[in-house]
Amino acid sequence: QVQLVESGGGSVQAGGSLRLSCAASGYTDRTSFMGWFRQAPGKEREGVAAINTGGGSTSYADSVKGRFTISQDNVKNTQYLQMNSLKPEDTAMYYCAASLVPLGAPSLESAWYNYWGQGTQVTVSS
Repeated sequence: QVQLVESGGGSVQAGGSLRLSCAASGYTDRTSFMGWFRQAPGKEREGVAAINTGGGSTSYADSVKGRFTISQDNVKNTQYLQMNSLKPEDTAMYYCAASLVPLGAPSLESAWYNYWGQGTQVTVSS
């Protein structure tokens, strides 16, 4: 089992920044990659960013490339999502997820993830 707890969400004006954190506990040494997903009301959940826990390679959705950065602190078992130049369309519930699947590259597909956090709300006003 892997437990995930997100924090850092909030309300910000367009152009602002937020940093989300995801604290992991449990069998964290078995995770292959971790990711951030988001879901806005009436929309499907989409992968935003993912990171390979071993090598540190990353993947990003086109909609956030150049604005969002995923990183990890393996000592603290915490991953981060730095979000800059936020837009109103970034408004969503953001979820942290962990995968035990030994893929080579970190995936943005939710089907590959085994554990999910409860989510943290991000609201961007224009």
